[in-house]
Amino acid sequence: MKTVQLKILSNLHPNWERDPILALMDTILSNNLGLYDIVKKDYLKVRKDNGFGRQDSPSLEQVVRGALYMNFKSVDYNEFEYDQYDSKICETFLQLNLLHPGYTDSTWQKYISEISAETLTKLKVELNKIFIQAGYESLSKLREDSTVVQCNIRYPTNNNLVWDCIREAHSILKKIPSSVLLRLGIKIRNFKKQAKRHHFTLNVAKKGSKKYQETFILQLGILLKSIHQLERVIFLLKGSKIDFNFSDMESFLPVIEKVYTNARRHEILSEKVENKDKIFSIFEQHTDIIMKGGRAPEFGHKVNLTSGASSLILYCETLEGNPSDTKLFQPTLDKILTSYGTIPGSFSCDGGYASLANLNYAKEKEIKNIVFTKVVGSLQNVVSSKKMETQLKKWRSGMEAIISNLKRGFNLRKVNWKGKAHFEAKVLWSVIVYNFRVITSRILEQLVLDN
Repeated sequence: MKTVQLKILSNLHPNWERDPILALMDTILSNNLGLYDIVKKDYLKVRKDNGFGRQDSPSLEQVVRGALYMNFKSVDYNEFEYDQYDSKICETFLQLNLLHPGYTDSTWQKYISEISAETLTKLKVELNKIFIQAGYESLSKLREDSTVVQCNIRYPTNNNLVWDCIREAHSILKKIPSSVLLRLGIKIRNFKKQAKRHHFTLNVAKKGSKKYQETFILQLGILLKSIHQLERVIFLLKGSKIDFNFSDMESFLPVIEKVYTNARRHEILSEKVENKDKIFSIFEQHTDIIMKGGRAPEFGHKVNLTSGASSLILYCETLEGNPSDTKLFQPTLDKILTSYGTIPGSFSCDGGYASLANLNYAKEKEIKNIVFTKVVGSLQNVVSSKKMETQLKKWRSGMEAIISNLKRGFNLRKVNWKGKAHFEAKVLWSVIVYNFRVITSRILEQLVLDN
């Protein structure tokens, strides 16, 4: 612990006094250059220099530092571009100079968005190992819980989805050059004006009323016209020799047809549509519906988290669908053991993870204290004493504070990054900078005690 503290103090730039967390990030990155090798493969997918012309791109080190800064400060790419020139601390952290005073927001996005969740998982583990070796985490006990991180979509009613499909279908067709349309001998019709009126009427009409039913039938008719128009354009383009990429039309067609089918089944035929058959957003099609307890449904992804005694997040996974917590316990334990090679002495979980199979599995892994906050039937916690059981139950409740801290401190209630891959990456970047903040707090506390 002392060694890490002395390194931080010796590398302390005058600007770092204002931001010790960035100081820790700078120290760790400067003293562990091997961390960049983890990200290098993703970086080189974008960086393809041919040796000619202007090579004005951020270095691998700057890309990693830029992503950390963005997620630590909870800024978007536009705000990040501004900070390069406005903030001396940002300039110092990014290692900018007179030759390269900064880069555009689109350049940063091109590089940062290429770093995958798989790469970030490896980076998180390696950073945690550095903290473990420095003595800030012992892996003596673990606690696990899950939460929901929302996608950036509006509430998915059938009315909203149908209106989105009509707008998007016209938007895609509008991209076709007029010269191509002329050669095909077709004219694109715009159904948006009429559909917008219907959308507003449906928003204010009482659901199930005669007016609502009649208007929805009309709106579905417009959606069907949009589908037929899209199909006709695709058919003509396939039969022609025109060099025009219409892959986006072909990929959107099954989506718009599915929305039409689901809306008709539910609103007109009064059929129940299973969640697995639904689309909750045509723009973020990966969105899941998550039902936890008796709470209102949330639209995003379930994220499973595991922390250690220091409150470091050791394991993080964005899940598909809404799996039961009982199914998450064993894979999480395996990942922890594989990643860190240490068997924890205690493992405490929420009652949702409780099952006899999970209890026996933890016993097989030679974990001494296995505590679920709620047990039913013949299931009993395995502990060395009643006092230990009480302590672990109280300690597990701190996982709620970690989740709250992560969401509030790093703007993770809702992810604005687009696509499933970028959603997962955003969650992991937030976890990494959260861990840096945890360790910084420990270091500062120790420095106060030493002085």
